[in-house]
Amino acid sequence: QVQLVESGGGLVQPGGSLRLSCAASGSIFGVYTMAWYRQAPGKQRELVAAITSGRSTNYADSVKGRLTISRDNAKNTVYLQMNSLKPEDTAVYYCNAARPLYYEDYWGQGTQVTVSS
Repeated sequence: QVQLVESGGGLVQPGGSLRLSCAASGSIFGVYTMAWYRQAPGKQRELVAAITSGRSTNYADSVKGRLTISRDNAKNTVYLQMNSLKPEDTAVYYCNAARPLYYEDYWGQGTQVTVSS
């Protein structure tokens, strides 16, 4: 079992920055692919960014060049640095830990990000 707790959300003006954190506990953090998803009101949950155990990353086209995912295995934490935020980035952001070959898939409770002037 993996428990995930997100933090760092809030209200920010367009063009501003936030850093989300996701602290994991309960298992061997380093073996999991970690990801951030988001869900805006009335929309489906979508993948924002992911980082594998080997630190390969991929991003949604809409966030490339503005958002950066990273992980610190010593701290069991994954981060999402969010720069040049836009109103369309407004959503609940969820942390995910997965090992599909082992049918493992865990979610945090989500943290609200609101981009508005």
